[in-house]
Amino acid sequence: MNIFRHRLLGLPALALLLLLAGCSSADDDATVAVPSPDAKTAGLCQNLDKALPRTLDGRSRDDPEPRSAFTAGWGSPAIILRCGVTRPPKMIDPAVAKGDDADAISGGVNGVDWLMEKQSDGTMRFTTANREAYVQVTLPKRDADRSSSAVLVALAPSVKKTIPTGIASMT
Repeated sequence: MNIFRHRLLGLPALALLLLLAGCSSADDDATVAVPSPDAKTAGLCQNLDKALPRTLDGRSRDDPEPRSAFTAGWGSPAIILRCGVTRPPKMIDPAVAKGDDADAISGGVNGVDWLMEKQSDGTMRFTTANREAYVQVTLPKRDADRSSSAVLVALAPSVKKTIPTGIASMT
């Protein structure tokens, strides 16, 4: 059972998500690991790829290598999106559900639920929750002083349009 399904977050938790997201970052790698989703998820991800914005946070789309309908990128260093990833372990961690994990928090932005995780290297990663496919977004390190809320707001229409609400496959 997805722990986010029955959990309601108040405005303070969302405000904390956006505040922490403002300290987001990601590596500027030329290549990105391409997910290997099942057939149903692959179809959803292909639809998402077609619906993604051409620009994001003022950056033009420039997909990483190897090219795939399961990955997208904007700018350099790139904002990276991967669709069809496996469920992050923290998504079912009771400490996260209780708000007891300083490195992970759940919240919603424009109708899309996200798990925000601070990685050990200081990068920030966002993964959709309560959707039939997991979509993961990672932001560049140099953007630590920029708010990631604009990125999540800009991606929300594409995610809502192509990835239905529900529970993602466990594979």
